[in-house]
Amino acid sequence: MIKIFKFTAIAEGISYLVLFFNMLVIKPNNLDLYKSLLYPIGMAHGVLFIAYGILALAVFKSQKWSVKDLFIVLLASLLPFATFYIEKKYIKNA
Repeated sequence: MIKIFKFTAIAEGISYLVLFFNMLVIKPNNLDLYKSLLYPIGMAHGVLFIAYGILALAVFKSQKWSVKDLFIVLLASLLPFATFYIEKKYIKNA
């Protein structure tokens, strides 16, 4: 379970970077490409975001994290790039 959570945390962070790249680099240069990429990238990021939250709850139970740790891990899903920090601090040994 923790390995799946680790993968999801990294993938969620990467999907956010790709979404940012699409918005900041591609949009000003090629609006049609931006529009065609927005939905699939946004959908992938949304699915990974939800999976991250669900898996955080599952790992909380299986790893017997404190409520404080769970709060920090869930809060990280709302902050840009914080899932990379969570992967290093909480699940790096998986």
